[in-house]
Amino acid sequence: MADLRDLYQEVILEHSKAPRNYRELKDADHKAEGFNPLCGDHFTVYLQIEGDSIRDISFQGSGCAISKASASMMTQSLKGKTKKEAEELFRKFHQVVTGKASSNGNATELGKLAVFSGVSEFPVRVKCATLAWHTLQAALEGKQDAVSTE
Repeated sequence: MADLRDLYQEVILEHSKAPRNYRELKDADHKAEGFNPLCGDHFTVYLQIEGDSIRDISFQGSGCAISKASASMMTQSLKGKTKKEAEELFRKFHQVVTGKASSNGNATELGKLAVFSGVSEFPVRVKCATLAWHTLQAALEGKQDAVSTE
């Protein structure tokens, strides 16, 4: 189990240091801002929607290793998915990071996102892991006000 935790920590640190899709998406047709006042994490999520699918997705901002890695891995996981698939993945991810479901049951559905399963042991970090996801949801819904984790 310790080896698995080390691997998970390694993946999170890698995505934090070299986040994927970290850029402003100039031709985004949806975007939203998210803020975690507790720790100061702040992200903007950009979407390019084509039909019902996420054609492209990116983010910018600053945050702790967990929030930045979560945003990075979220963008990788959702590119090409439908809005409904994105919402379903967020629901499963949220259940795992809040400890309401084990990552074992959702491992195949979560893929690499299962590395965040350990977050459930640190309730204060759940908001870090889910900030980008809540921001994504606001972008999909076309909300104009910044999303807050509080």
